[in-house]
Amino acid sequence: VCSTWGNNHFKTFDGDIYQFPGICEYNFASDCRDTFKEFSVHIQRALNSDNHPEIQYILITIKDFTVYLRPKLVVVDGRIVKTPYYSSGMLIESNDIYTKVYAKFGLILIWNQADALMVELDSKFSNHTCGLCGDYNGVPIYNEFINGDASYNSITYGNLQKVSKPNAKCEDSDETQAVPSCNGHRDECKRLLTSSAFDDCRLRLNLEMYIQACMQDKCACNGSEDSFCLCSTISEYSRQCSHAGGRPSEWRTPYFC
Repeated sequence: VCSTWGNNHFKTFDGDIYQFPGICEYNFASDCRDTFKEFSVHIQRALNSDNHPEIQYILITIKDFTVYLRPKLVVVDGRIVKTPYYSSGMLIESNDIYTKVYAKFGLILIWNQADALMVELDSKFSNHTCGLCGDYNGVPIYNEFINGDASYNSITYGNLQKVSKPNAKCEDSDETQAVPSCNGHRDECKRLLTSSAFDDCRLRLNLEMYIQACMQDKCACNGSEDSFCLCSTISEYSRQCSHAGGRPSEWRTPYFC
């Protein structure tokens, strides 16, 4: 599974979690074999009215099909379609909360129509993918952030995944920007992610990676207490826990997220 959520967080197929704030169109995950390519998934983010990053659109090609997703909109081969939409081995479902695409050859895509996207791939694609999700070779860091003698930081790596479009006017992200130290938020993030609602998750996921992502979220929000800053990484932790076979209990309340 590869996912992206919240404040520009990415988790690769091999389990690396990194931040990349680019706002161009990027290759999220594609079949990168030299011969026949079964699929590609591109995404573009933009800042919404609250100044938080959201996925503006997702562009999927599956064999000869092109699927373009926006919130509450599904376009297949240039035509707006109603969901559920079924066509030769592909099913698209959509409700108020999620858009889901299932492809028979081994891809499931789930988007919350805002910040969070998850792509699950059949293991037959291992070692064959490229993009922000990495190469799916089972080894963290290698060939994404260390490739031969070259080593990349996450922003350099992200910029390399930009899709070149003739009319696109968008700048690469600044590769020299330092990640702030956010240790002041560590205790709060740890407390939230180790609450009893997540008891069944602790042994299934790398808790520290989500604590770090939550700390980055709090930092980036500069003290403003809107739900995006706190809830997006906790939501992702809950989704990933469920996906790993865990059962998070009810953690949302009328006053929290």
